[in-house]
Amino acid sequence: MVFMVVLAMDSDRVKNWPKNERPRERLLAEGAEKVSDADLLAIVLRVGKGTFKKGVQGQNVSAFARSLIAQFGSLRALDRARIQDLLKVPGLGPAKVAQLKAAIEIGKRVCAKRLVAKSFDSSEAIAKHFRPRFVGRRQESVIAVLLNGQNQVLGEKKITEGTPTQAIVYVRSILEEALHLSAAAVVLVHNHPSGCPEPSAGDDETTRDLRNACKLIGLVLLDHIIVGDKTHYSYADEGRLDDSASK
Repeated sequence: MVFMVVLAMDSDRVKNWPKNERPRERLLAEGAEKVSDADLLAIVLRVGKGTFKKGVQGQNVSAFARSLIAQFGSLRALDRARIQDLLKVPGLGPAKVAQLKAAIEIGKRVCAKRLVAKSFDSSEAIAKHFRPRFVGRRQESVIAVLLNGQNQVLGEKKITEGTPTQAIVYVRSILEEALHLSAAAVVLVHNHPSGCPEPSAGDDETTRDLRNACKLIGLVLLDHIIVGDKTHYSYADEGRLDDSASK
């Protein structure tokens, strides 16, 4: 009986599957874009949960990957999950959690680099550039983009990261960085973790305070852009830069 159980467990190993059914071999043969989310996750995890250990109910890596996606709902949900919460999942130890988080971060950085532009000609371009950095963020994150007179990027500075509903923007920090880079203009960019980019009263106040401060040193506030999941809000496009400054 024990011999039969061992044979059954051994046959469930992914390495014993036909080559055209194994996640890694399928990716190499067909391309990553043809592979399912569960198979991509299985390739990252490499081994399953408690598999083939005496007295432990195990899963091969493909079944384990499918169960994780079912439990969390999606790859994006796995990205948003806290490390300490992932570590509570049976079968996810520090090594697997690190592999998972590293793989997702690589994807974000590749996506961000792919969208790098020396200059921005619209709020849409700026939102597309920064959206990958905000994916999975649970808190508001504020970035100041410093530009020269031709709207070419001189640099950027992460100003602050706050609670899920509000980030405290340090106007002085933005101005100091602008002076350091001899910038002519600044664009403020931040996310709303809710995914909805509609501005709050606090966003209006931040825009007004920053615009007034910029005027004192001859710096132009070109825009304040709020990045949502799929859309964005631009104070400049909505004609509200002067409006917010005068209130």
